[in-house]
Amino acid sequence: MKKLIALAALGAGLAAAPAAAQDQNVAPGGFHVGVIGGYEGLDVDAADGTATASADNAVYGITAGYDLSLGSAFVGVEGEISTSDGSTSFPDSFGGAREGLETDGQYYIGARAGFAITPGIAAYGKAGYTALDTTAFTESGSLSDLDENTDGFRFGGGLQVQLPGPLEARIEYRRSNYNNLADIDQGDASTDQVVAGLGLRF
Repeated sequence: MKKLIALAALGAGLAAAPAAAQDQNVAPGGFHVGVIGGYEGLDVDAADGTATASADNAVYGITAGYDLSLGSAFVGVEGEISTSDGSTSFPDSFGGAREGLETDGQYYIGARAGFAITPGIAAYGKAGYTALDTTAFTESGSLSDLDENTDGFRFGGGLQVQLPGPLEARIEYRRSNYNNLADIDQGDASTDQVVAGLGLRF
């Protein structure tokens, strides 16, 4: 009888183990790819700091990366290609010869780290290198467009949620700072983005 009780207890323990594991906060791991879309606010500052220009745009792109699960925490690397097609006109107080700026492709590669806050939900922060393609233009067309690529730094954070199967969703805020735009007395630019994403994890 004691053997039967012991075997029953062992069986109950083995059956409960997977359920207990599912209840634990386990951080995501493995490769992931996805799409993102959302809002971007663009700000351009004159080199002498006397004037600014801004615009509100939509941003969309694709992401890919790899996360290493460390139990309840994770670290990873991630890359992104996106575009916003944003355009802003400069006020008369801008010193440069061009009258406006368009933003084109944006490129990012960086590191991220986070932790599981509940089963299936993780919080994370990120930081890394970013580049921005810009076109400085004149609305009158008196000067040719000036295309330039500028480097910068991006940081941000967000939440990601495990969905059924390999699907996951995220919502994220990030800020990018770019310096020395196009050598046309524009000074610096920054973007603030709030995006949502849907991805696959392998």
